[in-house]
Amino acid sequence: MIRVLLPAHLRTLARVQGEVCIEAGECASIASVLDALETRYPMLLGTIRPPGTSQRRPLIRFFACERDLSHEPMDRPLPKEVLEGKEPLLIVGAIAGG
Repeated sequence: MIRVLLPAHLRTLARVQGEVCIEAGECASIASVLDALETRYPMLLGTIRPPGTSQRRPLIRFFACERDLSHEPMDRPLPKEVLEGKEPLLIVGAIAGG
């Protein structure tokens, strides 16, 4: 079971509180977690990655085990601690502006 922590605005959109637990397999990647998340919560389609693409939106970041996974390949397996449910996968909306 993969623990996913969404930013507040996406938790509101998906009507969930706290962490979301996703079944994504023992070799889960960010892409497979997002696939499972969008299947379970279709209202999130297009919010984390544009429809028809596997790339994240520019102001979305992924963190796990105190590491920024945002620029790693989306199909790379998640860290062992995330796969074991010890650590969550954080999906963070970056802040921009001046």
